[in-house]
Amino acid sequence: MKVLFTDHDLIDISLERDLFREAGITLIEAQCRTEQEVIEAAEDCSALLIQYAPVADAVFAARPGIGLCSRIGAGFDTIDTKAAQRHGVWVANSPDYGVGEVSTHALALLLSLLRNIARYDRDIHAGRWHYTTAGRIPRATGLTVGVLGLGRIGKRFAHIARNTFGEIIAYDPHIIDGDFPAYVRRVRSLEELFSQADAISIHCLLNDETRALVGAGLLRRMKPGSYLVNTARGAIVDIGGLVEVLAEDRLAGVGLDVLPEEPIGAGHPLLDDPRVLVTPHAAFYSAQSEVELRRKAATNIVTWMRTGRPDYPVVTGTRQPPA
Repeated sequence: MKVLFTDHDLIDISLERDLFREAGITLIEAQCRTEQEVIEAAEDCSALLIQYAPVADAVFAARPGIGLCSRIGAGFDTIDTKAAQRHGVWVANSPDYGVGEVSTHALALLLSLLRNIARYDRDIHAGRWHYTTAGRIPRATGLTVGVLGLGRIGKRFAHIARNTFGEIIAYDPHIIDGDFPAYVRRVRSLEELFSQADAISIHCLLNDETRALVGAGLLRRMKPGSYLVNTARGAIVDIGGLVEVLAEDRLAGVGLDVLPEEPIGAGHPLLDDPRVLVTPHAAFYSAQSEVELRRKAATNIVTWMRTGRPDYPVVTGTRQPPA
């Protein structure tokens, strides 16, 4: 039994090696960036452990022995799930490992923007010491915060933000009214969300419906002096549109943990804008959450090899593990 670790940016993969060795599974390590590289590296493999590598129809067609793709993460947008379903390939993820980490990171970004912490720090290092150097700071309890996507993380963010801000509103067309907490007011359209909120925190999945969803049109609906935070998926925000709206001086602050292309390139206009805070796709991280994330992704494969079904399936397949 062989598993291909398609790619990773981990310092040490002894956790995965130990789990698979104990289960009698051989781990093949690669750093694939294209489907063709995955195909070449996956010879005789029955499952893929994936961090960022793209996996779609070509891989499933070329490697009929692959029965499971397990993603290190809650999102699985690098895997073509429709193609996986056509070929009978299982897809699994790590669905709930970092709910607290991502939600608190989003709140930390928003509060840092609101209180202009980075500006104060820069001013002090430059020899300026006065409470007014960061400009006008609004009172948090007078602000309405909008949540785009009210799944596990969106709900947790709303829960921890509700005692800091005046009102929490949310838009999520995929859940029923009964799934909205009593302290969250439901709005019925994206336009309502962006026009009524003083700050938006993005917590939806990336798919065909949400790719480039937040562009210049929606951002221009926001009140002057508003804030935007994204800890979900980088491609949900149209970065070109965001740069345009920043140039129009409409937004007071933007916090981004995720970008369509990572890492962000030197000289990118976002890096030159003092209103923008960028963190390196780190919202998921704590010492504990990283272990849970990786263990769940790897254990999906161990369980599938043993039982024919992973622990956390998002696509139900028909391909079976090797006998």
